[in-house]
Amino acid sequence: MTADGDETTIWRNARLATFAGGAPGLGVVERGAVVARGSRIVFAGPERELPSPPSAARVVDCEGRWITPGLIDCHTHLVYAGDRAAEFEARLAGASYEEIARAGGGIAATVRATRAASEDDLVRQALPRLDALIGEGVTSVEIKSGYGLDRDSERKMLRAARRLADERRVDVRTTFLGAHALPPGFAADREAYLAEVADATLPALAAEGLVDAVDGFCETIAFSPDEIRRVFVRAGELGLPVKLHAEQLSNCGGARLAAEFAALSADHLEHVNEDDVAAMARAGVVATLLPGAYYMLRETKAPPVDLFRRHGVPMAVSTDCNPGTSPMTSLLLALNMAATLFRLTVEECLAGVTLNAARALGIETDAGSLESGKWADLAIWSIERPAELVYRLGFNPLHARIWRGR
Repeated sequence: MTADGDETTIWRNARLATFAGGAPGLGVVERGAVVARGSRIVFAGPERELPSPPSAARVVDCEGRWITPGLIDCHTHLVYAGDRAAEFEARLAGASYEEIARAGGGIAATVRATRAASEDDLVRQALPRLDALIGEGVTSVEIKSGYGLDRDSERKMLRAARRLADERRVDVRTTFLGAHALPPGFAADREAYLAEVADATLPALAAEGLVDAVDGFCETIAFSPDEIRRVFVRAGELGLPVKLHAEQLSNCGGARLAAEFAALSADHLEHVNEDDVAAMARAGVVATLLPGAYYMLRETKAPPVDLFRRHGVPMAVSTDCNPGTSPMTSLLLALNMAATLFRLTVEECLAGVTLNAARALGIETDAGSLESGKWADLAIWSIERPAELVYRLGFNPLHARIWRGR
């Protein structure tokens, strides 16, 4: 039998951080074991409570190592062409993100490069970025479109993202981000572009099975809440969940819009206020924190973590891997940044790339914790305590990565 069928595998002599039951804390089991039958977990808990395994079970001695759920990077722009190193230099010289964007750089620069690239080019350029994440124990990753901004180019990006899941053992969730920026030719007719996104491109790509969720960039340099609302209404008609880039550079009502539509997540959130946070809490919206962009843009206003705690808003952490404001392919580095820059605890950081990241993608019934019935997606670490995953810089203690039991 193979792991694709009914083979039973037991990882024993391990310490577990289960995140089970959605309770606060790591859910530590000091002498634990995980059992998978095929691609699903059938037991995770104290080794003394192990059910009797079949005689043909494969047993792996973890030699006291830690097992966590496979890590989840829940906000990336992993598929794109080119780079924006020149803009990085411009920002070092004093130019702001807004100034660069209004001068034709920023997202528009990546749109030009991505439109010119073939689907094969996009896959080839994205694979090293994906491999870096996989090498740190990532088993699920979200990938957005949004650098095409026309139907054919957006389709090309989403097809490339789907192909990455064929090239590597990883779960890829695709997000349509047509409302990312105004493309060339539509500067004087925002209404026409939004009509194209909501009424033509999104339905067509959803019909092709390329879209798992819908996102938008709600910001003064992008789209207003009313403009994004049009796209979200259409997403709802198509049965697709929504996410939102919100309150990154200013407070323009994005978080409240995310709450109105019961979005899976609102992301960035540096400028969110308490009323926004309360609305997110009532609607069950995850706050996805993106410390890489905060760091690269030299922001000084951090997301209000204390408000998220006070109102019980789950916090996810992600790389926001993108060519302009967060060219980062290390989720472990994002953990350290979240702790150092945003003052998250170790437990909050690790929940942010497991259970809460799964919630931000709507896959919490299948991933994000070590519990019976969930995918057997595991990360096995050569560490003495989980804090090492947050504390260390430039060091990867991954011993083994298990995806769907393999």
